Amino acid sequence: MIYEIVILAAIAAFLGLRLYSVLGQRSEHEEEPARHRFDAPESQVPPATDRQPAGTREPVQLRSVDNASSANESAIRAIASADPRFDLLGFLDGAKAAYGMILEAFWEGDKETLRELTDDDVYAGFAAAIDARTDAGEKLENRLIRIEDATVHSAELDRRTARISVLFVSDIASLTRDKDGNVIAGSLDDAVESRDIWTFSRNVDSSDPNWVLDETDQD
Repeated sequence: MIYEIVILAAIAAFLGLRLYSVLGQRSEHEEEPARHRFDAPESQVPPATDRQPAGTREPVQLRSVDNASSANESAIRAIASADPRFDLLGFLDGAKAAYGMILEAFWEGDKETLRELTDDDVYAGFAAAIDARTDAGEKLENRLIRIEDATVHSAELDRRTARISVLFVSDIASLTRDKDGNVIAGSLDDAVESRDIWTFSRNVDSSDPNWVLDETDQD
């Protein structure tokens, strides 16, 4: 009887260790947390041993080409202070991604994507242009060849709304066809430099980390 109890206890201990080894480890198929387009790339996140202690932050320093006025630096510092998740380099990377996505969505007439990435006024302008193009039977075959640079043009924190204007310098090839497929403007063989100033905004108290385009202009 004693031997049977010892054997059963040993079996129970063995099963317990097996369960711990399986349940105590991360599953190989467990999904990673979803990333957002304005999150800093993982390559820019310092190792745990190099991170600043809680409550501290690296000082914000704009490049000279970022229109590094004292007002802009102060505004960026204020945004970083109000929003602990804000990272300037991560923001600019996200802004470049959004720039390409919005341009392609407009060229393709993708209103759903535009609705997600722009505010009401900007969306209304894009949608009206798409409708006019559709009514005329025209089709765009534009291509974003490259983004040469993306720099801070201006910044402000208005109460709890952060707004950052970015100057994009890019090369774009433009081509327009009529309803019969004939080329009526442009050429894909010749890229033209474009200098656009786009302003992105976000409520710093929002749980949504993404910014939206709320103004477009040209330099």
